Amino acid sequence: MRLLLVEDDSNLGEQLQYNLHAYGHVVDLCKDALNADYMVKEIEFDVIILDLGLPDQNGLDLLKQWRQQHNHTPVLILTARNEWEEKVRCFKAGADDYMCKPFHQEELVVRLEALVRRRNPRACPQPQSGGISLDADNERALITSSQQFVSLTAMEFRLLQHFIRNPGRLVSKQQLLDQLYQFDEEPSSNIVESYIRRLRQKFGKQILETKRFQGYIYRGVQ
Repeated sequence: MRLLLVEDDSNLGEQLQYNLHAYGHVVDLCKDALNADYMVKEIEFDVIILDLGLPDQNGLDLLKQWRQQHNHTPVLILTARNEWEEKVRCFKAGADDYMCKPFHQEELVVRLEALVRRRNPRACPQPQSGGISLDADNERALITSSQQFVSLTAMEFRLLQHFIRNPGRLVSKQQLLDQLYQFDEEPSSNIVESYIRRLRQKFGKQILETKRFQGYIYRGVQ
């Protein structure tokens, strides 16, 4: 998943970014509302994690602003405020979920996955399509016809996961880069082609169809 984390506490934000990255997610971290609003306009995120106590604008007002602009990206409020009145205000403003600090990381992860599934039923934690099933806990893939497991690197897993969630659809190189790297990272120009080559070596050339100058289409294994 591509996540936007809006958290002004540097220690918490960076630690949470690191932990979510370890789960295989791409996480962009913003520490104020201005930069968060800019990122939302530049990138399509799967989920936004939003703190309410931002230094330049109340997180609730920022959420209202996004909803007024018809941005319907799922938003999970992550805050130290646990009053029921605050929760009601957030849900009325368009929040999709609400968690209080301190929190358990595992609960946050499953809540994020649930939000994505609600928006896109195909985006389950262990997606399968085209004869391949993903094992997210062990970062590997199962070829269902032969019951053979294939080990994957974190990047390979992330890329294959995106293809499996979009079977038969044309996926551009930029969309793939968005799944692999955070906003402030600068990947080499041929990194996508390199990972495409690795997936074909592991699953066969037929797994991905190349559309020249357009992107790739996931076809699965034969």
